[in-house]
Amino acid sequence: MSKKLVILGAGESGTGTAVLAKAKGWDVFVSDMGKIAENYRQELEKIGVRWEEGTHTESEILSADEMVKSPGIPDKAPMVQAAMQKGIPVISEIEFAGRYTNAKMVCISGTNGKTTTTLLTHHILKSAGLNVGLGGNIGKSFARQVAEENHDIYVLEVSSFQLDGNFNFRSHISVLTNITPDHLDRYEYKLELYAASKFRLTRNQQSSDYFIYCADDTISMEYFGLKTGNATALPFSVTQTCNPGAYVENNTLFINNNKQTMTINMEEISLRGIHNTYNSMAAAVVASLLDVRKETIRESLCNFQNAEHRLEFVNRVNGVEYINDSKATNVNSAWYALESMDKPVVWIAGGVDKGNNYKELKSLVKEKVKYIICLGLDNIKIHQAFQDDVDMIINTGSAKEAVHVASRLAQKGDCVLLSPACASFDLFDNYEDRGRQFKEAVRNL
Repeated sequence: MSKKLVILGAGESGTGTAVLAKAKGWDVFVSDMGKIAENYRQELEKIGVRWEEGTHTESEILSADEMVKSPGIPDKAPMVQAAMQKGIPVISEIEFAGRYTNAKMVCISGTNGKTTTTLLTHHILKSAGLNVGLGGNIGKSFARQVAEENHDIYVLEVSSFQLDGNFNFRSHISVLTNITPDHLDRYEYKLELYAASKFRLTRNQQSSDYFIYCADDTISMEYFGLKTGNATALPFSVTQTCNPGAYVENNTLFINNNKQTMTINMEEISLRGIHNTYNSMAAAVVASLLDVRKETIRESLCNFQNAEHRLEFVNRVNGVEYINDSKATNVNSAWYALESMDKPVVWIAGGVDKGNNYKELKSLVKEKVKYIICLGLDNIKIHQAFQDDVDMIINTGSAKEAVHVASRLAQKGDCVLLSPACASFDLFDNYEDRGRQFKEAVRNL
């Protein structure tokens, strides 16, 4: 008799898990408290997986041998708690799919920078001709790829929520870009618990594995003792020499992994800003550990195009650059965006405040920002934080209005930067919707 797998949540992660589980002979049941998207519903029907939406049937769910839950469902959800109390193992899609592949795992996490670092790492490895998959929080789910494809290496962007459900999963190379306070509502508002979740990257790593981390990140270093496993640790830094590791000196990027050393002129790297220097260093170290040729690493760093909504160049209109950084949903992300600007900035910010402390942005705003355009329903904290630092703060209620106002205020040689530092749910479906509306408004100028 088949063992029963219950999957909570029927998005890309849950449906991909169902595809893999069905292929491996599990009796699969999918339950989603929301409405299941039509394409996923059709797919579940096609492969013969039972499903329900708008409810959780307790008798069905608690008869599981094992449960995979969507990363968006917290451990404190009643049905998850009930399963745990009954002794049903509750795991992540990453944990489940990892059982069914012998591929090498490159896992990248961090509060900020993980998407860019993941995409850049995948770009370098693919350019090198390696048989590499891209998954986790990006694109097709890891489980779906394990079911339908056969890669030698997977580059996975993993969130703390995914890491929380990993127990036996082993990463060959893990990367921690940084840790800043975020999602603390899922971690009892304790930074140490959030940091411990991030350091689960190192769980089960052996002496033949690698852990790459930012030696300049204060919180990562403060909680470095939470690292487990026996991986070789390789730091990267822009303030100190890291041998082995990666560092910057005299506008040159040095990479040394004990097997090979290479240098790259910083001017040649396509991604700008100190945060992208960190992302580039991490990706380059990963590639060097996988024996990618120096020339391929160099070329890939020079021709990489960043992800949509992450410091994405949209257009230049009347000598003014428009940059879409809608993915910057916290203060730290906005700090990186402002830091990377080398022109006077008209800054579009605001949205749903997640308990933001804007103090760390004040010096950058004073130095770089001419005007602030608020894009949100409640902008009082932004006004209070920056009213003495800029010439003008203006409230707007739509992306179209914000772009129109920005185009009137900006002068030739300026940059209009959408980097909200806030969530998007007051005016938009999500940060992607916000970014696309911004881009459409810019293109209609």
